Amino acid sequence: MRGRDRRRRRCGTAFGKAGTGRVIDLRQLRQFIAVAEELHFHRAAARLNMSQPPLTATVRRLEAEIGAALLERGNRVVRLTPAGAALLAHARLTVEQAELAVAAARDAAAGHTGTLRLTYVGSAMYGRLAGTVRAFRRSFPAVRLELREATTAAQVAALRDGTSDLAVLLAPLPDDTGLSVSAFDRDRFAIALPAGHRLAASAGLALADLADEPFVLWPAAEGRGFHHQVVRLCASAGFVPRVAQEAHQMHGVLALVAVEVGVSVVPASMAGFRADEIVYRPLEVAGAAFTLSLCRSDGPLGAPAQNFLDLALR
Repeated sequence: MRGRDRRRRRCGTAFGKAGTGRVIDLRQLRQFIAVAEELHFHRAAARLNMSQPPLTATVRRLEAEIGAALLERGNRVVRLTPAGAALLAHARLTVEQAELAVAAARDAAAGHTGTLRLTYVGSAMYGRLAGTVRAFRRSFPAVRLELREATTAAQVAALRDGTSDLAVLLAPLPDDTGLSVSAFDRDRFAIALPAGHRLAASAGLALADLADEPFVLWPAAEGRGFHHQVVRLCASAGFVPRVAQEAHQMHGVLALVAVEVGVSVVPASMAGFRADEIVYRPLEVAGAAFTLSLCRSDGPLGAPAQNFLDLALR
């Protein structure tokens, strides 16, 4: 109690002997600012859309609280005292800061500020995701957007441990417990060959023509749905792909194709990647299409992530 009393005495000293240490609220400060700027009670009352007597009472309560006159009153002229001028300067800053705080809270609640952590498989940026990200950045420029390319398995892990808000990945997932998955984009597979490959110029190239070729693929554990679909396509063509090298990202797969480590089956949307070194041939067979999904955890979703989700699924 003694510490509290000392704090009260210091507050009373700061505002004068008559001060009680009671908190001055924003309404009182706004009313004082109006009087101090208008230097006329009647005009200040009209500006505030209130009657004059309560405004006069507010200024008197402030003077009693501070323990000093704030205004020099004459017959018609009102002038600020040094104490009034000091209060006006700080009152303006206090009201402005309070308004900024309220605006910041509203912006955060509406998702106009904050952070969105989005992961995606490499091919997603060659499709609809690029336009969605661009539209989101234009609509919510103050949101910090953290983008990270990752395999489907890594994205699911990030959603589960809370280090990612949204993920663009390839379904189906081995285990989607606690996750919500929505269709987002469509793509299809294409054969990828080194530009100097003997089959690169072949008309009507079919997947079966690659039965004896070394393949570059990604580990099944990192993208189970994608990997299994490619293996099924090869099985339908009459062979099991002979994997010579694995890479954990689609860009890594194509980089290895470019340097003639092997051939691959990749998303057709990436056909522009290193096009001078890689030849792409879209697969026009059953089962060659696939869906990119937008995935989130079933827990609470932050406002920025919800805004992106609404935009993406519109």
